[in-house]
Amino acid sequence: MKYLIILEPTETGFSAYSPDLDGCIAAGDNREETIALMKEAIAFHLEGLKEAGLPVPAPSSEAALVEV
Repeated sequence: MKYLIILEPTETGFSAYSPDLDGCIAAGDNREETIALMKEAIAFHLEGLKEAGLPVPAPSSEAALVEV
């Protein structure tokens, strides 16, 4: 499955979250590290949901850029 993640620059690097997975976040020193950490966080999050017998949410978020 492919989940959308949102990357945001911070004062010390980057942070990320997935709109489809409440509470699933990561932060790193740079963009690449943050993406890698987020991939691990998503895998861990999904594993936890399965172990708890909870449903795994299907990816449903989309991104779009608008020009103003």
